[in-house]
Amino acid sequence: MSAPADPVVRGAVNFRDVGGLPAGAARTRSGVLYRSGNLAGLEDDGVIALGGLGIRRIIDLRADDEVVHAPSRLGGLTLRTQRVPLFLGSVASMFEEDISLDEMYRRLVEDSSTRVVDVVRGIVADQPVLVHCTVGKDRTGVTVALALAAAGVDEDAIVADYARTEGLLPQWRNRHVVQLLRRLHPEAVHLEDLATRSPAPVMRTLLSRVMAGYGSAADYLLAHGLSEGELTELRRVLLRAD
Repeated sequence: MSAPADPVVRGAVNFRDVGGLPAGAARTRSGVLYRSGNLAGLEDDGVIALGGLGIRRIIDLRADDEVVHAPSRLGGLTLRTQRVPLFLGSVASMFEEDISLDEMYRRLVEDSSTRVVDVVRGIVADQPVLVHCTVGKDRTGVTVALALAAAGVDEDAIVADYARTEGLLPQWRNRHVVQLLRRLHPEAVHLEDLATRSPAPVMRTLLSRVMAGYGSAADYLLAHGLSEGELTELRRVLLRAD
């Protein structure tokens, strides 16, 4: 069975349903877990479309300054917003330090582990649920990947879902962002990767690192506070028999 078509939510970048991914003899359920970039640019019909999905919880991974700069446009929708800022530093600091995506993801997994668990708990608490950051690439990509891996989704499918982001970011957006950042950081080596790319090998490396350090993504979450009951519930809400 093929994956569901991505919902059309006008004004939301990189919005998609994480349904239809293979997990052994099962698949991820459609209409349960969504992921995207920020919701600051939602058009009126985008707000209506978002409401039509029945989303009960939004998990916003952005820092306070990002939220102030680009507040979500949700109209009169009745849902719960859970704030889980994932970077211990700032987004700007990542560009200032000129770190690689590999290093960013390593820090996120190691330094923000309890917050990653908070995201997974939010996914378990309410469905349908939307996880988003500013672009829906890095913080969203890592946390959704770990949740999917812990539920038992096939690694190739997780990597492919992560890599899809690069093709979903509008080229006009990429040009604008890169030009702006290049003026601020003219010598940066990793700038375009940080701003616009989601290479499959980077996610595969992250999953391999988690496996080497903990045994599995599930063991990583358990080591940082998730309970066995919550892990069982994560699998129940995300997966269905194929």
